Amino acid sequence: MSRLAQTDGLTDVQQEILATVRDFVDKEILPVATELEHRDEYPAQIVEGLKELGVFGLMIPEEYGGLGESLLTYALCVEEIARGWMSVSGIINTHFIVAYMLKQHGTQEQKEYFLPKMALGEIRGAFSMSEPGLGSDVSAITTKGVRDGDDYLLTGQKMWLTNGGTSTVVAVLCRTDEPGAADGDVPPHKSMTTFLVEKEPGFGEVRPGLTIPGKIEKMGYKGVDTTELILDGLRIPADRVLGGTTGRGFYQMMDGVEVGRVNVAARGCGVARRAFELGVAYAQQRHTFGKPIAQHQAIQFKLAEMATKVEAAHAMMVNAARKKDSGRRNDLEAGMAKYLASEYCKEVVEDAFRIHGGYGFSKEYEIERLYREAPMLLIGEGTAEIQKMIIGRRLLEEYRING
Repeated sequence: MSRLAQTDGLTDVQQEILATVRDFVDKEILPVATELEHRDEYPAQIVEGLKELGVFGLMIPEEYGGLGESLLTYALCVEEIARGWMSVSGIINTHFIVAYMLKQHGTQEQKEYFLPKMALGEIRGAFSMSEPGLGSDVSAITTKGVRDGDDYLLTGQKMWLTNGGTSTVVAVLCRTDEPGAADGDVPPHKSMTTFLVEKEPGFGEVRPGLTIPGKIEKMGYKGVDTTELILDGLRIPADRVLGGTTGRGFYQMMDGVEVGRVNVAARGCGVARRAFELGVAYAQQRHTFGKPIAQHQAIQFKLAEMATKVEAAHAMMVNAARKKDSGRRNDLEAGMAKYLASEYCKEVVEDAFRIHGGYGFSKEYEIERLYREAPMLLIGEGTAEIQKMIIGRRLLEEYRING
């Protein structure tokens, strides 16, 4: 086991879960990840293995068939999985966010219907906020949900939907007509509603009024399907409004994204740790000027900086997860963890790439894959600039002076 990124104070159960996931990563993910990534192939066998381990139900309460574990346990598992292949951790993340939103905000009927099957991985979740023209400006969404008798009709276009093809339920954020909204008396974020949209897996028209056009081609983060979602008068019953009440969608989504940021931080930690492992191993194997390059001071300095960044990012991620688990507000800590871990991940991966020299540019070496994967973490679950805005605003709240 690596000395880096160890976590004090874990229970025996947490340690056992992590050991099991780590063993799975070493045996089932790392040996095939680069080959599958180069083929942009969905890791179906890996996903089935994670189902058997219970990972899809890790944070779902025991009463609904899950393991009832903490956000910390989940984040540490994600860190291990991302160390193997970041795309696999993305498949789990969107599922986890929807399950978390259901647990926190769903009606009792919604919890009883969705959560037991989500714990088994039989129902697979995805969530959808972004649209082609808005980026991080969630309040500017144009997708609408219009009441029609006992149903709602959803119309609009969504973008960057992870698990768009393979998911069977999508939490979709839409604008709804709340009382006073037309007069400007209701701010935009209070005129949003989350709908639980069930569908068949696949591409094309997956149900009347709902089309998943196909996979978006990406530089990295391959294997996992990233798609658009087109709604054209999709009819949804009112009992599929998350929580049963309209106008609360923005807060529900932000709660989900907050824990999602801890997840992205954990992914950054995992990818950075793998990059360090590759760099420190290669530095001891590659010889120049009559000795391993690890014995050159310039390389030792790089390794020292890389390891320090791995440790710092891990510590901030653990702190953010533990604060959320305690029931306290953690948007500051989650923003800091996501920002630092993603930036440090990019830097550690680039240093490992530099240590590999020309071979780092070859697809035969794993570091080439990591070099293409790391940039996604800089924008996923909110860009670095968005994190800085969140951090800055929260700091001003905490350190406000009177007068």
